[in-house]
Amino acid sequence: MKIGLISDFNTDILSRMIQNDDNDYNVVSFPYAQVYQSLISVAQNKLPASCYIGGNDSVENEFQAESKLDNLFVWTRPEKIFNEFLKLTEFKIIDKEKLLKEVDLFSDSLIDTANSVGNLFIMSWVKSAYHSGYGMSDYKENLGISYFINIINNRLNENISNISNIFMLDIERCLFNIKKINDNKMWYISKTAYSLDVFKKVKEELYSCINGLEGKSRRLIVVDLDNTLWGGVLGDLGWENVKIGGHDYIGEAFSDFQKALKSLTNRGILLAIASKNYEGVALSAINNNSEMILKENDFSSWKINWQDKAQNILDIAKDVNLGLSSIVFIDDNPAERARVAEALPEVFVPEWPKNPVDYTEALLSLLCFNTSSITQEDRVRSKMFVQNRERRDLLNLFSHDEWLESIEMEVIVEEINSKNSVRTAQLLNKTNQFNMQTRRMSENEFIDWSKQKNKKMFTFSVKDKFGDSGLTGVISFLYKENKLIIQDFIMSCRVMGREIERLMIGYIIKEAKKLNISIIEAKYIKTDRNKPIYEFLNNSGFNRNGNIYSWDCNNNYPCPDFIKLIEN
Repeated sequence: MKIGLISDFNTDILSRMIQNDDNDYNVVSFPYAQVYQSLISVAQNKLPASCYIGGNDSVENEFQAESKLDNLFVWTRPEKIFNEFLKLTEFKIIDKEKLLKEVDLFSDSLIDTANSVGNLFIMSWVKSAYHSGYGMSDYKENLGISYFINIINNRLNENISNISNIFMLDIERCLFNIKKINDNKMWYISKTAYSLDVFKKVKEELYSCINGLEGKSRRLIVVDLDNTLWGGVLGDLGWENVKIGGHDYIGEAFSDFQKALKSLTNRGILLAIASKNYEGVALSAINNNSEMILKENDFSSWKINWQDKAQNILDIAKDVNLGLSSIVFIDDNPAERARVAEALPEVFVPEWPKNPVDYTEALLSLLCFNTSSITQEDRVRSKMFVQNRERRDLLNLFSHDEWLESIEMEVIVEEINSKNSVRTAQLLNKTNQFNMQTRRMSENEFIDWSKQKNKKMFTFSVKDKFGDSGLTGVISFLYKENKLIIQDFIMSCRVMGREIERLMIGYIIKEAKKLNISIIEAKYIKTDRNKPIYEFLNNSGFNRNGNIYSWDCNNNYPCPDFIKLIEN
């Protein structure tokens, strides 16, 4: 992966940090203080010879031949790229409209450049840490630096808001808790504008964004109970006396921590419990203590017993059908954290503060939940997984086939359109287990792909008597001559095992027949996570030749008759 760095100051420290990390990133550093020239070069799919990769002096030939950047990071200071803003820092009267026109021109350059890169990240602007501006008058309209910083940040955001592959990052988040923001000596020696600690934070933020776009964000928080979700040991105190809420500052801290956890469910993060306790007693505490913010229906799964927590986390992952790399484990006990980190290295186990008053800050500072968009499905995902738990409970009463018939499933199929494109892009880029080729594309890229001749993309939304699971499946294909080639075959983990995948295949076979196509072909590309779709393909009835699966459309495909199909 190629990451481009464009800035009006020297970012060599950031470049070397990324290049020296154990990853597959190659950093393309553009000459500093040539922001507009560099943006034009990228927009024209050219990398000037004055660029360098990592610590090398110039761009290698292979990068000249294939110059498209996967990600471009643009980091500027307004006084260095806008003449009117420079006047402002000198306490001169400026023309607001001229400044806004300068911002508009800069926005246009970013938009032009975004067409030639995978994703473009632009750092927001901030007032210099040491510049006091007009003091108490600095926020006064049409006067102070602070006022105009807000104006130009908002103007830039408005200009780029409809461009799906441009993301504006908050620099103030990167500067939070940094004791030394500027390094004046380094500025005069090498034109390095920020301290080493700032570059470290920016690198972490950038990694978080890229991981989010690649579907590597975390989606499930597994929490302990005693001294994690509340204060004290439940078995010693009883559920009436654990510290939560009330007029005690520790109890208030635990209450705020629960509020923060609950707030994350509104952006699609799931919650689960792994605790060494008696299940009945723990659930009584959760449901009966009036100070509890989180209740039983806020948790998608729980394993409350005296077993090894690593095994419990494995069982939780199986319950919610998520990989271990989607999980964050929070526990106040360092021994339990060490055990899980060693046994399950894919699980993210953050260091946790000793004092509960710091829990909320520690949680909300985590960068592992980054996503490029928030859809309605995200906002109700926790509810959907609680409904899945209810479905699992019903499954215990029936055979699997009887259960499938009893839940009264409906699947709505429609072609890609403006209303479902954001959720489709999210599913394309976040799904790992049931993803045939794990192809990653921006929203614009896959819409452009679907508009091409002889290419189509269909979405599948699922609901049953327990609730609406939303858009959970995608199939795209291209067709030529007498063959239909499935490109993407994706399904959310939360509806796996319900025969929906067979219905999706059956629908595509029906589409192939409409197009007078007799052969369907699908190519499986193996990753370390997509074994579930491999197992389905092997049991799908398709003929297999290596990693190519095919179906003769002259044969009928056995579709489940207990699912109602609705074509929208």
